[in-house]
Order: sequence, then C-alpha cells, then structure tokens
Amino acid sequence: MKKKIKEKILIINYEFPPLGGGGGVASYDLALEWVKNYDVDVLTSSYKDIPSFEVMKGINIHRVGVLGRNSRDAASFLSMYTYLITGFFKGIKLARKNKYTAINTHFAVPSGPLGYIISRIFRIPNVLSIHGGDIYDPSKKTSPHRSLIFKAVVKFVLNHADRVVAQSSNTQENALKYYSPNKSVDIIPLAYHPQKKPVSSFKLPELKKGEFSLITIGRLVKRKSVETIIEAFAKEKELKLKLYVLGDGPEKEFLMNLSEKLGVRDKIYFAGFVTEKRKYEYLNLSDAYIMTSLHEGFGIVFMEAMDCSLPIICTNHGGQTDFLFHEKNALMINVGDVSACAESIKRMVKDKKLYQKLAKNNKADVRKFYAENVAKQYEDIFKVLADKK
Repeated sequence: MKKKIKEKILIINYEFPPLGGGGGVASYDLALEWVKNYDVDVLTSSYKDIPSFEVMKGINIHRVGVLGRNSRDAASFLSMYTYLITGFFKGIKLARKNKYTAINTHFAVPSGPLGYIISRIFRIPNVLSIHGGDIYDPSKKTSPHRSLIFKAVVKFVLNHADRVVAQSSNTQENALKYYSPNKSVDIIPLAYHPQKKPVSSFKLPELKKGEFSLITIGRLVKRKSVETIIEAFAKEKELKLKLYVLGDGPEKEFLMNLSEKLGVRDKIYFAGFVTEKRKYEYLNLSDAYIMTSLHEGFGIVFMEAMDCSLPIICTNHGGQTDFLFHEKNALMINVGDVSACAESIKRMVKDKKLYQKLAKNNKADVRKFYAENVAKQYEDIFKVLADKK
C-alpha cells in the first residue's frame, strides 16, 4: 500500500527557541502539534554556535545568518532587517523544494514582509499571527503604531495576508484601532503544553527561612517595567520577601543598581538566562508569579505559572485580561502603580484563603489553552484556505 504523503506547513518567525521570548515559544508549541499531521519547516534566525539546521522533535528548523544579534533574548534592528534578506533566499529555496499547504507567519514586523513575499511568489496561503508588541508597544518611541514607515508596512502585511490571527482581544483591538485592515481579525490564544513537574534536587538560591518567594520571567526591557516590583519591595521592607528575576536584557544593570539604591538588593536574585527545565524548577518552587509590564500581547509565561498552580499579580493592560481576573485567579493593578503592587504583594503573603483560591482557579483555568485545542483552530483555517485555491 502506497504511503500517504503528508501536507507541509512553513512557519516563518525571526525568533524560535532557544532565541527570543514568548512569540518564539508560541510558534514552537504550535509546531509540536502540527508535526503530528503535517511536515513542518521553520525559517528563523541563527545565533552564534546554534546549528543552521536541526530536527527538533520532528520539526525541521532552518536558521539563517543575521548581523548584529548580540543576545539570545533581544533582537537588534540590524538583525531583524538582515533576517528579511537572508530569509528571502532560504525561503525561496524551501518553497521551490516543498509544496506547502500554508505559511504561518509570526509577527507583522519583521517577519511579515517575508511571509508576504514567499506567499505571493508561490501562491501559498499565508496566515499572519500578530503577537502584540509587533503592532503596539507603548514603551518604544519606534513602536509601529507611532512610525509612519512601520505603520505603513504593518498595514500592508495585514491587508495582504489571507487571514490575520491575534492572540488576544487586546491585540485585535489595537490592530483595528491603529491600522484599520481591510479584513476581520480572528482571535486564537497562544498554545500551551502542560509540563511534567521536574524531579530535581534544585533549591531556590539564597532563599532564607520564612521568605515568601515571587518570580518574574522575561526579557529585561523597558516594556516589562520590572522596576515597579523593585520599588514595591522597597515599600514593604518589613515583609520577608525574595524576588527571582529570570531573563537577560539591556535593563539588567539598571535594575540591579536600582535595587541596591533602594536597599533591597539582598531580596532580589537575578538568575539571568536559564534553560526550560530550570525555569520550571523555579516556577514549581516559587510561591507566586508577578509581572508588571506596561503591556503584554498575551504572555505565554502566565500559562506556565498557572500550570504550576501559582497565584498571579499583574497589570490590567494587555492580552492577559482575557483570562486573568481580579480576585478570581489574580490580583490586577494599574500600570506603574507601585503602591497597589506593594499592597497586592502584602495581600498575597497575609491572606492565605485568597492565596489558595487564586492558585486553585489558575490550575483549572489553564486547561482551556492546551496546545492540541489551539492548534486545531489554525488547522481548520488552513483547510478552508486550501479549499479556496
């Protein structure tokens, strides 16, 4: 009997694990599901000694060289620009060799133009996934919604994608508000794979007896506004607290100096970049998760914290408001409100009944975002577009 040939999907994302943040992880989680039914190729950036090609859990990962990438966590403008050039030549080669059913392009910029070009040349349906910061980032003067050039680019790729998918209602609203695309914008949340609790002898570093441990994870950039947490710690010096900051980025030195200046340096542990396994070891041993970003498109790390039964403290602006609700599974604060952040930390430590309620609800709520269900929503779109060809 002749073996059935699998259909093929091409994922275009300038970042893919181990590079980048939540957007790369999101595309990886989708790929892990799609590879069960499709052949999956990923076209992404390389960095230092990461191989230019590897097969990871059945996913074919093609990495192209870029200029000016100085860290795993954050891409420079030059690296994003050169990804479009080197990615174009690699994308042409892959599309000539493979008959793709669909392209899934992640981020309107910088990946969007590349997905558009490959899609048009080879007449492959292109589903564009927008993640939030690629269309709206209030912490950056160069945010696409503030730049005439980038705004025009984003509007163009939105208008010329076969379908546009936002990860949250907030991202959908920003797309409609700032770019007025000529098509509807669907909402499909980020996919999440539940993790097995790691068996390990790992212990939280420098944790003293009786300390309540909070953890925050992400690139140390201005948008994450980690200084709000540090300043809140300074307001609650009498509480026995420890904050674990996982991730690297350009704000790290500033945050370390700030914690020293405010007299809470001994309460804050900067772990830097950690592996996925170590990240879950930190999450499973921490008491609560905290994130005070200026804005989040969705925040896949919230899923990770929820899966570890952690109550959450976070800001009330962004995609997380689709699934985090004040005093149901989180304590929500206004962006930049240091006093409210300090009070929320105090409540989390003192109110055991509230703590247990938030933790229990998070463990139950995260099941809605399991990757199998989310990936199927994309597959349904692929099939509709394929039938129209």
